[in-house]
Amino acid sequence: MNGINLASPHPLQPYWDLTLAAVRADALRIALDWKLFNLLQVPATALAVARQLQLDPANTGYWLEALWSMELLARDDRQPPHYRNTAVASDYLRVEAPDYCGDAWAFRLRGLRHFGSQLGDQVRTGQPGGQAPNVATTIDNWTTAARLQIAQEQRAVTVDMALRLMAQVPEFSAARRMLDLGGGPGLVAIALARDNPTLTGEVFDFAQTVTVAADNIRRAGLEARLDVRGGDLASDPIGEGYDLIWCSSVLHFVPDMAATLAKIHAALRPGGVLVSAHAEIPTDPEQARRVMPYYLSMQMLGRPVTYAGGMSEALQQAGFVNIDSYPEVAFAMTPVSVLVARRSTS
Repeated sequence: MNGINLASPHPLQPYWDLTLAAVRADALRIALDWKLFNLLQVPATALAVARQLQLDPANTGYWLEALWSMELLARDDRQPPHYRNTAVASDYLRVEAPDYCGDAWAFRLRGLRHFGSQLGDQVRTGQPGGQAPNVATTIDNWTTAARLQIAQEQRAVTVDMALRLMAQVPEFSAARRMLDLGGGPGLVAIALARDNPTLTGEVFDFAQTVTVAADNIRRAGLEARLDVRGGDLASDPIGEGYDLIWCSSVLHFVPDMAATLAKIHAALRPGGVLVSAHAEIPTDPEQARRVMPYYLSMQMLGRPVTYAGGMSEALQQAGFVNIDSYPEVAFAMTPVSVLVARRSTS
């Protein structure tokens, strides 16, 4: 009987895993709410944690074991065991960490759970349950997120990836004027300006939102090189004569992608470069499973989320040439397709 494999997963296991993920998410959520990772930079027992946070000692131990199974905590061989942050918890989930991303993670969890609670209504009626937010509320929410949660994601994830991508763009070192389009807190523009000392430019976003970017630019001491421009991408000018435009997860929110791409194309000088970072739905179901849960809400709201190859085709139709493709770049939440597209020199 040695040939029998009793450990082969049942076909339903991936779907049972979905239910288990909900418990893991809540184990992390309360750890962030109670600032557990602040305590566990130094080893501590479950009893010490329970006393510090005024929790039940036995159930605290089970909770810490769950976080250990998620590789957020390490434990030693002492009895009782002592728990301590792993590197990922220390670097990204401890409030004092420079790359703290806990608020951003919780923000995404709340948004996805809210969408999931309305999914049946949207499939049945085409409309989310309850009252849809008006535009002003949406902009206010985006501005608040730009100050906190989006800033955390840019600082912890996007900035590093933008710099790594620019190292692959031959034109970056010679670029003199750039636009961070829909840049929110403006941390990408700040990082690119620091990396290229001759670079100047603007951060474009809603008028309320660019006040956040302006504050960050002042704190970075880059007021002489970076400015902000408030407006609506669909209707307001974005400037012209740019050598480089960075555009990340913005085109999902425009009413007319073709018109927006034409506007971006016109804003570049001849030979200028657009770096577009937007998710696309892959043709492979396993890869699509990493993308669709997050972008399903946008699709159901009628926002443009292209399938693989669709963005490249749209860029070509807008007149862009010499397009370099990076189909699976690791951004926050899901992989995105990065396209480096140029305006012709002629």
